[in-house]
Amino acid sequence: MAGKPFKVVPPVSGVAEIYDLGRGPETTAQRVKRLQEEARLLAREEIERLDRDLRRLADQAKTIADGGEAYPAGIRELAGRIGVDTTQRAEILRALLDRNH
Repeated sequence: MAGKPFKVVPPVSGVAEIYDLGRGPETTAQRVKRLQEEARLLAREEIERLDRDLRRLADQAKTIADGGEAYPAGIRELAGRIGVDTTQRAEILRALLDRNH
């Protein structure tokens, strides 16, 4: 795979080595735009992780709710409500995320 070789910039006192990746200088506006996009991508990853966690929690709550006499009655009922509520919240979260992207 041939490509542009890395070029080491001469060392500057008190600064680690910097490598020119061939992009050329980045303006402040370009950097701000790039960092904002990176922040949006990181935020989306975090929201998707929350969505997965909510769905996993809802499944666990439903398992307890449907667990029969192995679980105390009050806990089964509470777990059932948690399962339904958490599933609804996950659906709302997913709809909002899909609407914004």
